[in-house]
Amino acid sequence: MVMSPAAQFALARQLRSPEGTSLGDVFSFVSGLYFRGKLAYARRFARPPDPADPVAAGGVLVITPNAGLRSADTPITLKSLEAFAAVSIDLGNAAYRGPLEHGARSLRDAVGPECDVVLLGSIASGKYVEVLQPIFGDRLVFPPAFVGRGDMSRGGLMLRCVLAGMELDYAPVAGATRHGQRPPKLAPIRGILSGGTPKGTPPDRDPAAGRSFKSVKKR
Repeated sequence: MVMSPAAQFALARQLRSPEGTSLGDVFSFVSGLYFRGKLAYARRFARPPDPADPVAAGGVLVITPNAGLRSADTPITLKSLEAFAAVSIDLGNAAYRGPLEHGARSLRDAVGPECDVVLLGSIASGKYVEVLQPIFGDRLVFPPAFVGRGDMSRGGLMLRCVLAGMELDYAPVAGATRHGQRPPKLAPIRGILSGGTPKGTPPDRDPAAGRSFKSVKKR
């Protein structure tokens, strides 16, 4: 819908403009609660060694289909989004894998050996893990609380963590159990499915500003 030339809502108009709009805003619209949760969580808890380093992008990076790792604030246009849609996220696809490997190596060199890289995207399949784990080794970590949860449940869990100011525990991806039974449903929170800020969000953190995420944090 956001790519339709007939769409007249603000985000669609911005996407068609020469200036474009932010990658985070577009992916939040496309993926809804799941992406909003990741973006809010990463912005709340990322602690990069050097917040001003452009490679680390403030500790919040998005895995894109054809441009590797990009800051959530990167401006994109309709042409950029069409290019994303044309590339399959497949381990055998060099157009996806090559830029991601390049970006991951650059990030590894930028953050140094004492910084963990938190994968907030899917860990059940190998489409991210098999590219990133050989580069980051044991520094690539994920929340074990994700195991068994679907996309929406993970997004909801992360928004709840933002509301509570409580960071999840992490474990290295290497050797971890990445599949398991589905956990119980999360208790509902009023407003969490809307595009706005759920009731109770700290005033300096807005989870509404929000494909797969990596967050970097110094040990």
